[in-house]
Amino acid sequence: MPTPDAIIRFAPSPNGRLHLGHAYSALYAAEKAAELGGRFLLRIEDIDVGRCRPEFVAGIYEDLEWLGLTWEMPVRRQSEHFADYEAALKKLRDLEVVYPCFATRREIERTIADGGIDMERWPRDPDGALLYPGIYKDISTKERSRLMWEGRTYAWRLDTQKAIELAVKKSGGPITFNELEGSPFGDTGCQKIEPELFGDVVVARKDVPTSYHLSVVVDDALQNITHVTRGRDLYPATYIHRLLQVLLDLPEPLYCHHRLIEDETGRRLSKSAKDMGLKDLREAGKTPSEIRQMIGI
Repeated sequence: MPTPDAIIRFAPSPNGRLHLGHAYSALYAAEKAAELGGRFLLRIEDIDVGRCRPEFVAGIYEDLEWLGLTWEMPVRRQSEHFADYEAALKKLRDLEVVYPCFATRREIERTIADGGIDMERWPRDPDGALLYPGIYKDISTKERSRLMWEGRTYAWRLDTQKAIELAVKKSGGPITFNELEGSPFGDTGCQKIEPELFGDVVVARKDVPTSYHLSVVVDDALQNITHVTRGRDLYPATYIHRLLQVLLDLPEPLYCHHRLIEDETGRRLSKSAKDMGLKDLREAGKTPSEIRQMIGI
């Protein structure tokens, strides 16, 4: 059914060239917007200023235009809106559901090892990261102030259990999200969130007042995104995003987690693995039509 007020976005990070997986995600989002009679937006998620490069931003535009996509202007770039994320972080601080954590990765690993538990047996979050063992969670306000005064690097972690309790109280019941009917991955309809699987997840850092989790929910709200389409690898992230949306009084979009593009071994394509990009395929003589055939869209 047409939904003229539907707004869908494709939000890549400019830390490398786009590959076939990005092509599928971008085309899927654009076609879903067209199917609903809505709007298609492009957003540049460049909060990682150390890894993002201007040439990769230009490459995103070039690759998407080659695929035949168009989008509304201006394009929102996260690096230009840190104040929006700082405001959201302040609200979480005022709600007392975040705390500064001074632990380094090495310190976390050492704490786990000193506890006599084999690293391979320590629980991990859905992304494969070690769950935070709570090293600095219960220190005194005086000790936190001292560490900050010393200039120690820290991250703002969500006190997930406290956040869940507050969110349930605010909403009047369990927090859920709605996976679109006809979604090509997993169950559809009302889904219960499980943010506790992530432990006390990082939502911001001392030098960058946000994380992917925080910036994406703020941006989706400010851009009035109604439908979030993205790869099934981000399905668990929705648990954190819905929790933050409730805490920050942000609107709830619909979700659709689509399949991933994999190589012949079943490995998901990625920039870090230096999988062949759209630029390489274009230079090898592939056409946009052939790209669509390769990814089945």
